[in-house]
Amino acid sequence: MENLNFSWTDDSIRFINTATPKARQTFFYVQEAGDFSTFPPYFTERENLNSFLLIYTLSGKGLLKYQNNTFTLFPGSLAYIDCMNHHYYECLKKQQWKFLWLHFNGPSALGYYEEFLRNNFRILDSLDPFFMESTLRRILSITQKKDLHSEILISSLITEILTQILIENETEQLCLGLMPDFLNTALKEIDTHFREPLTLEYLADKTGISKYHFAREFKRYIGTPPNEYLIITRLNHSKVLLKYKNISVEEIAFACGFHQVSHFIRLFKKHEGCTPLNFRKAWCSNEPAKPPSAR
Repeated sequence: MENLNFSWTDDSIRFINTATPKARQTFFYVQEAGDFSTFPPYFTERENLNSFLLIYTLSGKGLLKYQNNTFTLFPGSLAYIDCMNHHYYECLKKQQWKFLWLHFNGPSALGYYEEFLRNNFRILDSLDPFFMESTLRRILSITQKKDLHSEILISSLITEILTQILIENETEQLCLGLMPDFLNTALKEIDTHFREPLTLEYLADKTGISKYHFAREFKRYIGTPPNEYLIITRLNHSKVLLKYKNISVEEIAFACGFHQVSHFIRLFKKHEGCTPLNFRKAWCSNEPAKPPSAR
């Protein structure tokens, strides 16, 4: 479903792109892109479109209705939308709203968007304006002037934008630069003593925080629960031993803090997609391997 009003200036650009089958299967690819200068009563309303949309405001103001909320789109702000969901945006009255926009998709597009929504939908307003405008304009230019490498370049540029979006979203939401000291203490404790039977209660007591608050803040800042972080730390160490030490899987399991070999093998296969022995065979040649030298 799409309704829209065509109130944009003659020098506005709207380019519709047809991606190759290879791009659709492998890369991020452009569906439509544009550079609009709009005026009232411009609006667009749609839903059930298999596409993701970026709207980056250059000047003026727009209004976005999305996920049962209303947002003002002002210069330097970015809206990141899943077009399967109902959305409506318009030029505010007595305004000339100028914005760059990009409809895109790709095999991992939904995964990126779900990661963006992990802390709920919001308008981003602190992205580097030079980076955003220049990158979106470059995508538009390359899309219009296709050559042998254009789809690979476009995919790379879209990835750069999405990477900046996710980093900025996390930074603004969580103030990662100000991660609480008790979490730094907990991470050091896990990284140093992962072989020991560390529990949530122990880590919380070690940091002087209630276990419920500790667990909530750990996942909020680190992105995974404390127990999962401990498992991953142990598995990472087990992979080093599998590659560089000629010892049995049972010995490795106990050396990494797993008290049952079957539990170690099950977790390893869950995270790596193969058993520890198959991992060793895939990564090790007939020649004895040497661990990386300390720097």
